[in-house]
Amino acid sequence: MNVKDYKSQLQGLCCVEISGESCANCLTLMPILQELCSARSDVRLVHVEADYSTTELMEEWEVVKVPTILLMDDGEIFARCSGFQPEEILEIWLDAKLEERKALKQ
Repeated sequence: MNVKDYKSQLQGLCCVEISGESCANCLTLMPILQELCSARSDVRLVHVEADYSTTELMEEWEVVKVPTILLMDDGEIFARCSGFQPEEILEIWLDAKLEERKALKQ
């Protein structure tokens, strides 16, 4: 997928999971994020594979390691989490950041 295709998916609130195919932590994190996001109606999960085709995005988004999770609102990054996080911590972080964003928009 090219950069334009990825950016076209970033409408509304998105949880962008950036990972590499040979990263064990990334492979462990993906199903956790899928479960957390599918249980919510206010955010969509978008997966971006960190490879040569997405180098431009990684530079633009200042991603220096995988896994990285970005919370975006219409393509604007408003929260970032890097490295593997346990499910409980990730859920608390996701809830808190989405609530903060909702409060700012009101």
